[in-house]
Amino acid sequence: MQRRLLACLAGALAILPVTAGAQPAAPNKLVGTWRMVSAQIDPEGANTPAYGPDPHGWLVFTPELTFVEVLTDPRVPRFASDVRGQGTAEENRAAMAGSIGFFGRYTVDGNGDFSGNRVEGSTFPNWVGGVRTREQLRFDVAGDRMTEVFRRPEGTMIRILWERVRRE
Repeated sequence: MQRRLLACLAGALAILPVTAGAQPAAPNKLVGTWRMVSAQIDPEGANTPAYGPDPHGWLVFTPELTFVEVLTDPRVPRFASDVRGQGTAEENRAAMAGSIGFFGRYTVDGNGDFSGNRVEGSTFPNWVGGVRTREQLRFDVAGDRMTEVFRRPEGTMIRILWERVRRE
């Protein structure tokens, strides 16, 4: 009995220095709900509002490393029909051009900063399965503000400013 107790104590003491010196991972800086403040698109050097002058959007990063992002232009007109699948070609074109929603998984590095994502579903089917690293997509957090910057395949730069949603 004493021999087992001594063996257990020796084992515990052997790992103590390793765990005592380990540093906890930095907190995930992205976790939370974010509200879009502005979105700018810069095709060929022009800096114009994306999703209109008063864009609506939410971005949610969960502690489980999943995300959902929805961006809309509130100026997109309502459909004549209340059935989503019965929009006219013009209504569907306006809705597609004025909004996007997608979700998936994301990663953070040892500093708690965004390091990449994988889109698992999107209203734009071409994004499904897409993987982006920090080279293609950046999220820079400064307190309760976050800037998202990415470049479309043809070179157009998009910059979105987010504000953390706080409980009231």
